[in-house]
Amino acid sequence: MSYPIDKKLVIAVSSSALFDLRESNSIFEEYGPKSYKQFQEDNLDKPLGKGVVFPFIKRFLNINSRFSEQKPVEVILLSRNSAATGKRVFRSIQAYGLDITRAAFVEGKSPFEYVPAFNASLFLSANENDVHNAIGAGFPAGVVMPGKSVNDEGSEELRIAFDFDGVIADDEAEAIFKEGGLSVFQAYEVMNSHIPHNPGLLADLFKKLSFLQQLEDEEIEKNRHYKRVIRTAIVTARNAPSHERVITTLESWGVSANETFFLGGMSKDRILSCFKPHMFFDDQRTHLDSSAGNIPMVHIPFGVANTQALE
Repeated sequence: MSYPIDKKLVIAVSSSALFDLRESNSIFEEYGPKSYKQFQEDNLDKPLGKGVVFPFIKRFLNINSRFSEQKPVEVILLSRNSAATGKRVFRSIQAYGLDITRAAFVEGKSPFEYVPAFNASLFLSANENDVHNAIGAGFPAGVVMPGKSVNDEGSEELRIAFDFDGVIADDEAEAIFKEGGLSVFQAYEVMNSHIPHNPGLLADLFKKLSFLQQLEDEEIEKNRHYKRVIRTAIVTARNAPSHERVITTLESWGVSANETFFLGGMSKDRILSCFKPHMFFDDQRTHLDSSAGNIPMVHIPFGVANTQALE
């Protein structure tokens, strides 16, 4: 029996993150909403191009094929389009075979307030104002950084990488670092190594992914040939001795990552270019850089690392 939506891992995504709407938006900006609507109607059966998060969403939805009885994940479309102009978006969803059936079309308004109504553990949008509004309301959200849609063919594996502080955990440690510097931060984290951090904006997402991996553990017990589909990584600028509190926090939640990297300030791109995530989440824009330009990245504008950006 399929899980009810309040028990699923739900991701909400804007149409501008899922699809490439640059041409459509240019029509809107230059000629206005009437021409925009006509443009969408004229191209109703022409599928929109794939957006930055398309490969991530496609693989995320594929989790349901592994657990067809439970169907534990769902993607919701939250769009600034009206239902009328959103027809092309849904036609594109159907053309690509994405199992997305629920949506909110709010005709020009920010759709962020519907994040909790759909039980979403994450709202992905290319609109920074919508994301800031969502986070200001206490909802988990991230800005999809400009980039290209990577090749989503090949294996079914879904690889997701997370920063730790300000993303999975709250920004307590970053506040200490910002105020006192590295030595004060290290001493504080060692002194509190036995105390778990409070959850960050994406803690619920990370926990639910870990619980899905436990379903995969059960499948492996039944079938040794089962091939895992979810692979997670934590990529943090921390190093020893501040690493221990990260482990304490995850253990207290009963979760873990498949791979954990304590880089001590080393460029994260060196690890990400090897791990090749379908999405990487970080709260600092300075870390959201890929020399090859082929890593989909999401900025989580939360906490002290983003104080100036929000002022």
